[in-house]
Amino acid sequence: MNIIAWIILGLLAGAIAKAIYPGRQGGGILKTMILGIIGAVIGGTIVTLLQTGRLQFAAASLSIPGVIVAVIGAIVAIFLWNLFTERSSY
Repeated sequence: MNIIAWIILGLLAGAIAKAIYPGRQGGGILKTMILGIIGAVIGGTIVTLLQTGRLQFAAASLSIPGVIVAVIGAIVAIFLWNLFTERSSY
């Protein structure tokens, strides 16, 4: 997939995931795009694992199912990011 398709997929998936995930994530367009691209890789890897039973890095494509997989992966990425960066309230 070429770089423009990665950017478009990243923006779409990141923006949709930020809209779905509860709470305020903050960040600008670059953070949204990177979040979406990471989500595409996470989602593609999970789908490949479920389909083949092998752990293999793969990325979602720029299609309707690919965007859905990338959004799910981006939601997982937001959850993990919040889990690791959350400050304790003690």
